Formats: sequence, structure tokens, C-alpha cells
Amino acid sequence: MASEISIAIQAARHAGEILRSQFSKPHQETYKGTIDIVTEMDQKAEHLIYTMLKGEFPDYGFLGEESRNSNSCHEAIWIVDPLDGTTNYARGYPLFNVSIALEKNGEVVAGVVYNPMLDEMFTAERGSGAWLNGSPIQVSQTTELGKSLLASGFPYDAWSNPANNCLDWERFITRVISLRCDGSAALDFCHVAAGRLDGYWETGLEAWDMAAGALIVQEAGGVVSLTSGEPFSPYQRSVLATNGKLHQQMMQILNSEP
Repeated sequence: MASEISIAIQAARHAGEILRSQFSKPHQETYKGTIDIVTEMDQKAEHLIYTMLKGEFPDYGFLGEESRNSNSCHEAIWIVDPLDGTTNYARGYPLFNVSIALEKNGEVVAGVVYNPMLDEMFTAERGSGAWLNGSPIQVSQTTELGKSLLASGFPYDAWSNPANNCLDWERFITRVISLRCDGSAALDFCHVAAGRLDGYWETGLEAWDMAAGALIVQEAGGVVSLTSGEPFSPYQRSVLATNGKLHQQMMQILNSEP
């Protein structure tokens, strides 16, 4: 595994350096949906990552947000978001990352999330703990929802989908210290893992948004499930990630009647 995660770290760092070098410059924006922005830098970063990973592991599959290559015939698959937080990046808001996960035989076994603006490299290997720039990290010890700091976001079809997360925000805002909407799912996971946040929930996500970050939370001692409480899968589009001590409390609120 050492060679695989080391290559993933190198790829994330190189892609992050390119993104940082072009930050705050004008970008070519197109839309994959009503409010789902993509820039030329998403594509450049993914091409770089693809080239590095496939160069070292040509037999591994590759599932990237921009290319979405077929991966069904591979036992090992790289799951990549080359620029998580594209809206932030396109608007000059300095919170975005590169996310790379490795899935083997249906299980995510390694995850790398790199925040280039802070030079923060979050990593995890299944069974080996979670790390930030080489130092171990752990989730928070907060036990009371009223003393917690949580994060979430809104789906890209929020304009048209009644299940747009507004009700859950309304429920939590009167029960916690505060809520954050950072626009970067992978970093929200990592901030839970590092104890900066006590919990995070969201719906309408894709595998590349969640695979690496969810493993990092788990390896930092946290708990990850679907918002329903069912076992987590990065292909199921919803997530609840907590320090474990708040998991049941948050899950009850998320699944209570309106």
C-alpha cells in the first residue's frame, strides 16, 4: 500500500500546486447543471492526476468527476475529485481541495485530501489511522449537541428539489452552537476527523465527494453512515459523519418527522 498512497499524495500535491498557482485568475466557466460550475482547471487537474496514477498503476480503474471513466471491470479503482469546491475556486474563495481515494474489491482502503491554500495533507489507510501532514489526528470528544459545531451543504438541484436540506438546517440551527457551509465536502470530512467540526451531514453527493474523506473520518475514530443510519457507501449519495458521540442524536433529528 505504501507505493499506492505515496503516488496518490504526490498526485494530489502536484494538482494542488497547479490549482494554487492559478487561483484568483480569470477562469473559463461552464455549467453541468443549473448551478454546478466546472472550470478548465478541474479538467487540467484531473488530467494530471490521471496521468500520474495510470502511469504507475495502468491496470487500475479510474473514476473521476470530470471524466467518469468506466470502472466496473477493475478490482482496484481510483476515485478522484480533482477540484472539490469548484464554486469557491471560481469565485476566489480560498477553500477547495484535491481528493483521491483507492477502492479495492468494493472497499475504500486509502484516502488523500489536500488543501493547497493551507498546505494541509490529510491521509488515511484502512486500519492504520488518519494523519495531517504526518501527525496523527482524532475526532473531537464533544458529547452534547448544544456544544457542537456542525457543517453541511446544499444539493446542486436545490432550486427545483424539495429535498434541498433547508429543513434540516432549520432543525439544527436551534440545537447547536453554529453551522458551517464551506462548499467543500471532502474538507468537511477532514475537519470532522481533525476535531475542528463535531459532525457533518449532506445529501446529493457523489462517490468522488465522499470516498477519501469518509475513510479519513473512520480512521480518526469517527463514525460514518448514510443519513438514514444504514451502512455507509460512497455510491449512495447521502452521508452522516460524526465524532461518534453525537451520531445517534444527529441521526434522530435527520430522520424525525417534519
